Amino acid sequence: MDLCGKSIRKIRREKDLTQEYMAFEMGISQKAYSDIENSKVKVNIDILNKVSAILGIRPSDICSISDQCGGSHYETNYNELVQFMKRNNIAIPEDL
Repeated sequence: MDLCGKSIRKIRREKDLTQEYMAFEMGISQKAYSDIENSKVKVNIDILNKVSAILGIRPSDICSISDQCGGSHYETNYNELVQFMKRNNIAIPEDL
């Protein structure tokens, strides 16, 4: 199980919600939702946003975009963006 699926399951259980409830709120079958938690389906941004909205949390509380999209390539882009902002005196948001 990847980090996102494991995190989704953990947070859902902490909030005492069932897979059936999550599936209903997302408009999918319980099996399809189970596949998300068991990493049989790649968690994309749309799924991440839907799940986080239902759980009442930020998508980044589940997993980071770099976890989502293959790790270091996106981490490198993130670091380059931050360096660009610093060089050009652009304010960096605290939650970036």
